[in-house]
Amino acid sequence: QVQLVESGGGLVQAGGSLRLSCAASGGIFSGDTVGWFRQAPGKEREFVAAIIWGGRTTYYSDSVKGRFLVFRNNAMSTVYLQMNSLKPEDTAVYYCAARPREDGSRIIEEYAYRGQGTQVTVSS
Repeated sequence: QVQLVESGGGLVQAGGSLRLSCAASGGIFSGDTVGWFRQAPGKEREFVAAIIWGGRTTYYSDSVKGRFLVFRNNAMSTVYLQMNSLKPEDTAVYYCAARPREDGSRIIEEYAYRGQGTQVTVSS
């Protein structure tokens, strides 16, 4: 059973940076996709970024492309989301999720494993 634990959220001013971590246990394999999603109050959960665990392929939503970077440390079984040039509209609870397909899916319902989330608040 895969378990995912997010950390690194907090309060930051607009224009600032945060790095989120997603620590995985229970078995993440080279053919898996690890994704980041976020949910703001009153809104649907949306795709942010994803990475193929065994490779270098990454995926980003248009709203974060060029500002966010997703990368992994296989030895530590951790995926990171480096968030730069943060905007108030990036405020949300951020979740990581994993699925045993090498496809970078943008659909949260296709991810069998999900973390509890970490709050990111960007002040203006």
